[in-house]
Amino acid sequence: MTLSIAGQDWPAIIDTSFNGDLELPEELRASLNARYVGRVASALAGGQCIEEDVYVVEFPFDGHILHAEATFVAGTHLLIGTHLLRHY
Repeated sequence: MTLSIAGQDWPAIIDTSFNGDLELPEELRASLNARYVGRVASALAGGQCIEEDVYVVEFPFDGHILHAEATFVAGTHLLIGTHLLRHY
C-alpha cells in the first residue's frame, strides 16, 4: 500500500504483529506536527526489548486526520499497527 503524506508517496505496511499505532520515517516528524509525550518500551520478535521516544501525530488516513502515537526511525517505510486499525 502507498500513502500520500506531505506531498510525497510513502510505502506503508500493515504489520499485524505490531500492536501500536505507527512507526514512521524520521523525515515525516515535522510535517505531522509531532508532539513528544514520553518513552515507551517495546518487545521485539527476537525477544529483544527497546525503549523509544513516542509522539502524538496528526496522521492523514482513510480521508480523516487521526491523532495517533508514533515512533520515528531512519528509513522510508511506514508501519501501521493493529491499534491504529482497531475501528476497522
